[in-house]
Amino acid sequence: MSLSAPQKTAAKAAGVVLVMGALAWAAIPMYNWFCSVTGYGGTTREAATGAQSVLDKTIKIRFDASLERDMPWQFKPVQREMELRIGETGLAFYEAYNPTDRVVAGTASYNVAPFSAGSFFTKIDCFCFEQQVLQPGERVTMPVTFYVDPEIVEDTEAKYAKAITLSYTFHETALPEDYAGLAGTGADAATN
Repeated sequence: MSLSAPQKTAAKAAGVVLVMGALAWAAIPMYNWFCSVTGYGGTTREAATGAQSVLDKTIKIRFDASLERDMPWQFKPVQREMELRIGETGLAFYEAYNPTDRVVAGTASYNVAPFSAGSFFTKIDCFCFEQQVLQPGERVTMPVTFYVDPEIVEDTEAKYAKAITLSYTFHETALPEDYAGLAGTGADAATN
């Protein structure tokens, strides 16, 4: 059984649509993977433990905080900057406050500037790894544990960085199911 010319054209067009759909579906996960591996766009790395070595050279770490439009929290770094030896484990804190009368959930996105330093900034533990849920009037202090990989001194671009800025932006997200039932009408407002 052979296909007519219009049927072949239709089959090819359907194939192109399927391939394009599959590529579009895979684009975001592949981009996220690419950024986490290369540090592209200031994406940081994650590790279970600290660096294997600590250098005598120091670097300044700056901390920045912002909120997505309509995110009702207050959010700020507890300290604006610190100086660490490269490879030394640092501990910084951010503070979030929910001034509203409803439960609000949030997720933090982050990046590092300059972008060339992104793949050398390594987080061991971070509040940004999990969704945060704040009760009405609740104030929390959230830690981030990190180090700057000593390999930064070998990189053709990143080795010139004198300071690295770690930036977080909190976005309001839907409440987890176990909170949604307890929040009542506040849960409805949080998801709208």
